[in-house]
Amino acid sequence: MNVSHPKHILISKTIETPIGGLVLVVDDEGMLRMAEFADCEDRMDRWLKQKTGLLRVELSRGQIATQVGEAFAAYFDGDLTAIDRIPVRLDGTAFQNECWAALRSIRPGETFGYGAFAERLGRAGSARAVGHANGANPLSIVVPCHRLVGADGSLTKYGGGLERKRWLLDHERRHAGG
Repeated sequence: MNVSHPKHILISKTIETPIGGLVLVVDDEGMLRMAEFADCEDRMDRWLKQKTGLLRVELSRGQIATQVGEAFAAYFDGDLTAIDRIPVRLDGTAFQNECWAALRSIRPGETFGYGAFAERLGRAGSARAVGHANGANPLSIVVPCHRLVGADGSLTKYGGGLERKRWLLDHERRHAGG
């Protein structure tokens, strides 16, 4: 018996930012599913491959809700809370979703070490798992994985590159007054 599964259509649009093109992917309900720097194709491909393994996905270029683009523009203009208003769909594992939701609660301009963030989650000793979840985050900037740093405050890996991580942290500190 051939069971047909509905095809999920995802719309992508690239917006320009001060730190490069950012590919935004929304679903048919207008929920942001991915935000990744345009020059990080391997990360985008990995995410799409993972999603297509779970359901039928068609990615096409098109228009996204004006509010999403405007929220990113406002963030880059200094309104750091604008990205909090973007509707997102977290579709990782239960642990990833927990980490990603908690990352959204870190105030702009504030950073945490991986171990300290694991403790904040009530999962002391799971810094490595937090690091893996952080690295799998498909929503750059909106789920602010750039706010996790080394225990000594040093910059650690960032999917978009350390220069972008530095820029984002400096931008947030400058506009958060921190």
